[in-house]
Amino acid sequence: MGFEIPKISYNGAIKEIPLGKESNRITVGGETCYPFHLFEGNMPLPPKIAMEVYDATPEEWPQAALAPFADVVHDPAAWAQKCVASYGAEMIALQLASTDPNAQNTTAEQAVEATKKVAAAIEVPLIVWGCGNVEKDTEVLKRIAEECAGENLILGPVEEDTHKALGAAAIAYQHTIAASTPIDINLAKQLNILLGNLGVPDERIIVDPTVGGLGYGLEYCYSVMERDRMAALTQEDERLQFPILCNLAKEVWKVKEAKLSDEEAPLLGDSTKRGVLLEAMTALLFLLAGGDILIMRHPDAIQLVKGFINDLMGS
Repeated sequence: MGFEIPKISYNGAIKEIPLGKESNRITVGGETCYPFHLFEGNMPLPPKIAMEVYDATPEEWPQAALAPFADVVHDPAAWAQKCVASYGAEMIALQLASTDPNAQNTTAEQAVEATKKVAAAIEVPLIVWGCGNVEKDTEVLKRIAEECAGENLILGPVEEDTHKALGAAAIAYQHTIAASTPIDINLAKQLNILLGNLGVPDERIIVDPTVGGLGYGLEYCYSVMERDRMAALTQEDERLQFPILCNLAKEVWKVKEAKLSDEEAPLLGDSTKRGVLLEAMTALLFLLAGGDILIMRHPDAIQLVKGFINDLMGS
């Protein structure tokens, strides 16, 4: 008697969400099974990787992370172009770190200028990510939505406190929303309901569950993402059937293990390999949990993860 692999019956599916303008469109989602369970269902669209670009020169990055971009970190547009031309970035994630009131506190006008320059410099979809301050993100992202009408940017983080203002802006100016909640499946579902009630179309919503780096809460993030996928696919919860975005690079590269130099921690091995592996391992785990879009930093880590994706997809 031959062995037959037990299979789960899936009744739900993840929505397919188009990102970017028509000329550079990428579609994510579409899964009808748990991540890479291709013996049970389909993953018609492989997960995508976005490379992050900062709107100001990073001051606290370890040398290993800074080295691939040392010649362009003073110019976000040139940085984005290098990510696409040299490293094959499928998307760009512009991190508006300088707008943080506790950092440089740059203005909404400066953020708009940086966004326009980056958008004009690339032919791939653009994610625009705020600083995480509710008041400042509301001001900045609303202005960017208006000034970049029709670009179909992916705007985030959009939280419960900002969903009305930014949801209305996304509707009016045709952008996609990254609905962000603090690692809780019920809060994620509630925010998706609120956005739907506001009138944001389902095809303009992706989910940011908030993630951590390897060894820094990743296990809990994984569990929440796993539960999200279970509810979406086996319980047919329509308000959780959205692609998942994982903004992981900044979480990985800020931890001490990624920052310590060879001299400071000789027993931890080569600092570049250490940081690259920390990022690649974190990204791989989020892929296995259901991530559809990974925001990453180091080109070597990205190449490793692309190899994982190709192997898991059987391509």
